[in-house]
Amino acid sequence: MSSTDHSTFISLDGIDGTGKSTQLTLLAERLRKLGLAVTTCTDPGGTDLGARLREILLYGRQTQMSMRAEALMFMASRAELVERIIRPALARGEVVISDRFLLANVVYQGHAGGLDPADLWTIGRFSTGELEPDLTLVLDLPVEVARTRRKSSAADRVESRGDWYFQRVRDGFLFEVQNWPDTHRVIDATGTPEQVHEAVFAEVKGILTARGVL
Repeated sequence: MSSTDHSTFISLDGIDGTGKSTQLTLLAERLRKLGLAVTTCTDPGGTDLGARLREILLYGRQTQMSMRAEALMFMASRAELVERIIRPALARGEVVISDRFLLANVVYQGHAGGLDPADLWTIGRFSTGELEPDLTLVLDLPVEVARTRRKSSAADRVESRGDWYFQRVRDGFLFEVQNWPDTHRVIDATGTPEQVHEAVFAEVKGILTARGVL
């Protein structure tokens, strides 16, 4: 848990198609209007190494890899993101908002991909130097609704997996949130972007107020 000054680390997660990118943008804009310094990032990505790994992981359809190798590549990208982007921003006392973090690894390659979630938590914490979000918001949608919101023509390597896979992903997210009730929340993403944003901001405002940031 980050605690440098008033720094706060927030991650947004959920199955593909729930509107994470939109909600990240709306949240960052609102916090900046309140006078807070905000750094945003995307996992995987955000660094030179992360960008290369992201290209292989999401768009390198010709590159065959096992689920274990896939998981470790996500971990490597995240390790670099933490070292070069997230920790320096937290050290400056900023609010960091990440589009995905370790929970995604645990769910996508663990609950849905067949690897042991406990092993992924352990390896993941090593890769991040034990850094974890102060608050993780999981945007939740039924799989069939999320599918209609995704652009199938632009689906990446992970997004192109079948509904059976994404049902396991959704179930995995909901299971893990129950395990970490103090730091994880589910946000109903079935409403309009504005309605979802208000729900997201209510949770974020709560933790920022408790930490003396707002």
